[in-house]
Parts: sequence; C-alpha cells; structure tokens
Amino acid sequence: MKELFIRFVVGGTVRSFFAVLGDLLKPKSFAGLLGARLRALLPHFPFTVLKDGKAYAHTEARSMIVGAIAFFFTLCV
Repeated sequence: MKELFIRFVVGGTVRSFFAVLGDLLKPKSFAGLLGARLRALLPHFPFTVLKDGKAYAHTEARSMIVGAIAFFFTLCV
C-alpha cells in the first residue's frame, strides 16, 4: 500500500510538471511528446530498479532509448 501511495504522489507530481512544461513550450506538438512516455517512465523507474534489479532496469532503459531514437527518425522521414 505504501508503494502505491508513493507512486501516486510522485507520478502525479511528475505528470503535472510535464503538463505545465508542455503548455509553456511552442509549438504545442511538444506537449504531446513530453506528455507521452516521460510522464509514465520517470515515476516508476526507481521502483523497477528496486523490484527487478539493476540489470533488468538497464535493459528496459536501453530499449526505451532505442524506441525514442526510432520514434525521432519516423518523425523526420
């Protein structure tokens, strides 16, 4: 229950921060980019490290980086 509460508080704070940041940036397409994955990843990543270990978290982080690069290239083409 404690972990769920921490996820709720940290997740809500991070999501609110990125929502405000997305509203401040121009063009508004940045709001969607910032709001998509970063909001979900950042609050939960420390719990992944604690629960599943550093090796698993490293693999997940590397996969997310490769996915972000692929996403960037699809926008450019």
